[in-house]
Amino acid sequence: MSAETRATDRSPAPLVVGEGLKIAYRGRTAVDVPRIEFPAGATYALLGASGAGKSTLLRLIGMLERPQAGRVLFDGSEMHASDLRGRRRIAAVFQKPYLLHGTVGDNVAYGLRLRGVPGPERASRVTAALKTVGLDGWEGRSAVTLSGGEAQRVALARALVLEPALLLLDEPLSYLDPLLKRGLTAEFAEILVSRHVTVVYVTHDQDEAAVVADRIGVMRDGRIVTEGTPDEVLGLPSDEWVASFVGMEPALRGCVTTNADGLATIDVTGVSLYATSGLQAGTSVLLAVRPEDVTIYEAGAQLPLGSARNRLEAVVVELRPGGGTVHVVLDHRGTRIAASVSRASAAELGLKPGTRVVAVFKATAVRVRPCAGA
Repeated sequence: MSAETRATDRSPAPLVVGEGLKIAYRGRTAVDVPRIEFPAGATYALLGASGAGKSTLLRLIGMLERPQAGRVLFDGSEMHASDLRGRRRIAAVFQKPYLLHGTVGDNVAYGLRLRGVPGPERASRVTAALKTVGLDGWEGRSAVTLSGGEAQRVALARALVLEPALLLLDEPLSYLDPLLKRGLTAEFAEILVSRHVTVVYVTHDQDEAAVVADRIGVMRDGRIVTEGTPDEVLGLPSDEWVASFVGMEPALRGCVTTNADGLATIDVTGVSLYATSGLQAGTSVLLAVRPEDVTIYEAGAQLPLGSARNRLEAVVVELRPGGGTVHVVLDHRGTRIAASVSRASAAELGLKPGTRVVAVFKATAVRVRPCAGA
């Protein structure tokens, strides 16, 4: 089941709650979070740039570090660093696996051995954990011969074998190469769904967060600046800073003028845009469209037949190359959206500031939510 599908389910009650959490280092606020909830059985991704406070918040939630103010509730009871029973319900995987010398089986069994789990049960649980992470039969392999991706699977198995109620994942894939990371991200997401464990997942990569998470909280300067489902956070930014962080233009303000069978017409300063929405006429809204959902054609080109209702004649106002794509900012009579195109397509279209194009996107690609005072 995908993260997007899971996000539509009714939200479960929180297993872990952080209240009034604060910590500062040398006078600089590292975390200042009035309240944060982690739903039982769901994956919550803490997303933000380096230094935003993500890992510090994760350590506070997992009682790996003591807050200077606030408390953590686990299943309704306050957690303390000295609560060994509570801490045994938590397992963690960090950026680097830190495997022990010895076999894969030895590494996965390490925590069970410390807890005094008998040999036969220990072996059975190790076998099951390795099968879960796709390393069935690897018990006898030497840990020092593993690749980065294999080592991180072993680290995940070492955590899962403890059958934790709360799993902390701190940038578990960040040091892997991009191709391996993409594959492991999808596999980690499926594993987490299958285990029904509550997960706090720290990452600076929004694509990774979108794949693994049921909910995302974006952090900046130690604070949660927005949270919601992946589609809410990444598809309709709450403010200009969040929009910039997730690679979008700020949300547009408009008003629903008509709605026929779930197809809403929205007036945005004289420009009509179409979106699939149940909001009724007269509703003030915020709306946005992800750059990858926008297709650009040459001005005057014969457009293909299709279901894309939004077709705007626009002017290129800015280009921002990044990796294999170009972020193209477009203006249509004062309404700004962005498109993401390949470098080859940008060159073929001759895109530069002032180039006239046609931007096309589907009504289903437009994210909409009501707002006050739009």
